[in-house]
Amino acid sequence: MARTVNIKELINTLPQVGEVSWIGVRPGKRMELQQVNEVEVSVEEGLRGDHYVGRSKKRQVTLIQQEHLDAVATLLSHDGIDPALTRRNIVVSGINLLALQDQRFRIGEVVLETTGHCYPCSRMEENLGPGGYNAMRGHGGINARVIVGGVIKKGDAVALLPRDPEL
Repeated sequence: MARTVNIKELINTLPQVGEVSWIGVRPGKRMELQQVNEVEVSVEEGLRGDHYVGRSKKRQVTLIQQEHLDAVATLLSHDGIDPALTRRNIVVSGINLLALQDQRFRIGEVVLETTGHCYPCSRMEENLGPGGYNAMRGHGGINARVIVGGVIKKGDAVALLPRDPEL
C-alpha cells in the first residue's frame, strides 16, 4: 500500500536540481545587462557590480527559468529570448523556481531565500516587442534575498535546502 504524503512534506521536498545557465549584472539604471561567468554575492549588497547593490533586501537577486524564456519565445513567435532583455540576473534550468516560494535554496556556495514573484514591467514591451509584457506575465521568475554570500558561477547547481524543523 502506498504511503500517504501530506502537502507540507511535498512542499519541503524537491528532488530536482537545477543549473545556472546565464548570469548578468546591470552597472547602471536603464543600462543593458552585462553577461558574466561568475558574480560575487554579499548579504549586505546583493550582486557586486549590479546597480541594485544594497538598495533592496527583498530584490537582491532576480532569477528566471530557461523553460519560461522558451515559453515566452513561443508566445511571441521568436526563435529565442536573450536573457539580458528580461532584466533578470540569473537564468536557471531544470528546477521549478516557483516551487522555491517561501524557501531557502543554494546556488553554488550562496544561500538565497525567495521573497516573491518578479513581475514584468513595461520595459518588456520595449525589449521583447509587441505583446512582450503579457507574454512575460506568469513567467517573470522570482526575487530573492541573500542569506549566505559567496560566489555564483555559470554551471553551479541550484537546489532546495531542507527546512529547519523549528520554523
